[in-house]
Amino acid sequence: MSDLAFGLDTFGDVPQDDNGRPISHAAAIRQVVDEAVLADDLGVDVIALGEHHRPEYSVSTPETVLAGIASRTSRIRLSSGVTVLSSDDPVRVFQRFATVDALSNGRAEVILGRGSFTESFPLFGYDLADYDTLFEEKIELFAKLLDEKPVTWSGTLRAPLKDADVFPKTELGHLTTWVGVGGSPQSVVRTAQYGFPLMLAIIGGAPERFAPYIDLYRRAADQLGTTAHPVGMHSPGFIADTDEEAREVFWPHYRVMRNRIGALRGWPPIRREEFDSEVEHGSLYIGSPETVARRMAGAIGSLGVGRFDLIYTAGAQPVSARMRAVELYGSRVIPMVRDILAG
Repeated sequence: MSDLAFGLDTFGDVPQDDNGRPISHAAAIRQVVDEAVLADDLGVDVIALGEHHRPEYSVSTPETVLAGIASRTSRIRLSSGVTVLSSDDPVRVFQRFATVDALSNGRAEVILGRGSFTESFPLFGYDLADYDTLFEEKIELFAKLLDEKPVTWSGTLRAPLKDADVFPKTELGHLTTWVGVGGSPQSVVRTAQYGFPLMLAIIGGAPERFAPYIDLYRRAADQLGTTAHPVGMHSPGFIADTDEEAREVFWPHYRVMRNRIGALRGWPPIRREEFDSEVEHGSLYIGSPETVARRMAGAIGSLGVGRFDLIYTAGAQPVSARMRAVELYGSRVIPMVRDILAG
């Protein structure tokens, strides 16, 4: 599996300094850039930045931060993870990522999604009642824009376009575009319909339960006459020198983050027993490099995916611990996973 790709994902969670104090949003953004530079030096294939509009996250415009990363790196691919297309304008999304593509000499890619939070809808003047229609119409328009030719398009929630030419063009005439899916069969089929690569958000439970979605994607592409690309997956994790250290650094901050989200969605507070079970049997890849590599290789092998992105921040884990996690992922975990899969 020499073509297997490994990425790192973050929403720019605002970390603590080593004295336990949260740093500023501005410092958190600069920290993400530093982590991406380290990942580039270590040979990580992709850095993906997710869009959020909440106080605990610093990245609200992934492509702006990616442009900064582009100026300090030479090889790592620069991705969103995800861009909330429903509450953005497809033309502007294409223009911004085409610009990042120019600045990075062709390293930009975009992962489109509907988003796991809804703050962007009222923030940018969209009605949540149009949630499904917004994404349906905008992904249709975005697919047309990727041809990089004049576009004629009409929908119900955006002004129509007639022979609209959009600039800048990408240098190679191609902007890599994925669709991020959390487990909706309809979303999987839609991704296949447009011939986009599929990125599965596997953030809880045994990863094997997503195998039917990968099978559905391939069957739908075959029936629709499109291309079934290698599927990607992204899951949360954290790496330290020992299993115990990784859990103890990650858990208190993860608990705060998880319970904050849970309060919004009516979930009960998470218990330590649930966390430990998810680490041992589910989709939290937390531990020493050896432990994380073994569990990642198991998931990759069982699902047959072509890319694994580790969401390496989930809460206010300290800056120094985050940098160590990135270092261990690039220098030890990725080579070990490749060795395990090579047999």
